[in-house]
Amino acid sequence: MQFTHEHEEIQRTLKRFIDEEINPHVEEWEAAEAFPAHEVFKRLGDLGLLGLTKPTEYGGMALDYSYSVAMAETLGHVACGAIPMAVGVQTDMATPALARFGSDALRREFLAPAISGDAVGCIGVSEPGAGSDVASIKTTAKKDGDDYVIFGAKMWITNSLQADWMCVLANTSEASAQGGAHKNKSLIMVPMDTPGVERAKKIRKIGMMASDTGLIHFDNVRVPQRNRVGEEGMGFTYQMMQFQEERLWAAANAIQGLTNCIDHTIGYTRERQIFGKSVLDNQVVHYRLAELKTEIESLRGLVLMATERYIAGHDVTEWASMAKLKSSRLLRTVPDACMQYWGGMGYTWDNPASRLFRDGRLASIAGGADEVMLGIISKFMHTLPGQR
Repeated sequence: MQFTHEHEEIQRTLKRFIDEEINPHVEEWEAAEAFPAHEVFKRLGDLGLLGLTKPTEYGGMALDYSYSVAMAETLGHVACGAIPMAVGVQTDMATPALARFGSDALRREFLAPAISGDAVGCIGVSEPGAGSDVASIKTTAKKDGDDYVIFGAKMWITNSLQADWMCVLANTSEASAQGGAHKNKSLIMVPMDTPGVERAKKIRKIGMMASDTGLIHFDNVRVPQRNRVGEEGMGFTYQMMQFQEERLWAAANAIQGLTNCIDHTIGYTRERQIFGKSVLDNQVVHYRLAELKTEIESLRGLVLMATERYIAGHDVTEWASMAKLKSSRLLRTVPDACMQYWGGMGYTWDNPASRLFRDGRLASIAGGADEVMLGIISKFMHTLPGQR
C-alpha cells in the first residue's frame, strides 16, 4: 500500500507539532524523567490525532488502521522514544478494546476524554511475575454484589503515574478445565483515583527516560461490574486481538527513528576527520550504512504489506510478529553500529545514536519479547495453510 494525500496531511500536521511543541522540550523532559502528559495529549487531542481510528460518536475520525500506522511512523521524528511510546499507549494499546467492545456508557466516560486529550489512559497487563506470559497474571477481580473487588499489582505500566484511568486485565474467575487461563480474564476500567489504588513506585530505567513507568498496587479496589469491557472471560482474547495493532504500531514507529539515526551519523561522519580524510570516506562505513538502510526499507515494506492485509480484514498475527521482531532487532543493531562511527561522541548521554541505543533496547522486551515473536512465527510455519 501507499500513503494517500490524506495520510500525508496528517503526517504534516503531526510533524509540525513535533517540531514546534515537542522537540524543543525533549532535553528538559528527559532530564526530569517525565513529560507533561495532560498538556501534550490535550494539544494532540485538539488536533484530532488521538482518535484517528475511533468511532466518530466519541470524537474519533473512524479511519482505517493505516492512518494509525502513518501517525506511528511520523512520531519517530520525536527526538526520544519515550513520548511516542506514551502516545502509542493512549491511542493503540489502552483504548482499542474499549472502543470495540465497551458499552456506550463506558465509551462516553473513558474513551471520549481519551480521544479529546482530557484524560490520560494506561493499560494494566504486565505484573511483577508476568510479562510476555499474559496468561499467568495473578491480579484478581472478585464479584461482590454489583461490584468487582480487585487485588493485585501491575508493573512496568507506561503513563500510570499521570493516568486518569487504567484498563486492567484481571482474573474474574478460576481457570476452568475447558478454557484454562485463557477464558477466565476480563478487562475492567479502573479510575486511578479509586480508593485502594496506590501508585507505589516510579521505576527508573536505562532509557525511555521522559516516560513515567510505575508499579501500581490494588488493595480492595471496588469498581462496578458495569466497568467491564465486553463479555466476562473474554479479556485475554481481546488483548490478543489488539496485539496485532500494537505490534504493527511498534514496528512502524521504529522506521523514522532508525532512518534519522543513520542520517545523523552520515552528517557527523562526513565532517569528522581521521587519518587525513572523513570517516564517511571509508568504504566499510559507507557499505555498513547502506546495508542498514536497506534493512530499514525492508522493514517499511513488511509493515505496509501487513497493514494492507489487516485493513482488508485478514489476520496478520504472523506478519505483525515478524515486523515487531525485525524492528526490535534493528533497534539494537542500527544504533550500535552508528555509535561506533561517532567515536567518543557516541558514548555521550545526549548523542542521538546513544539515546536510540538505550531507548530502542526496550523493543526486544516489551510488547512481547523477541522470543515470543519467534514462537508465534514458528507456530505459523508449522501449520498448514488450510488449518490457519
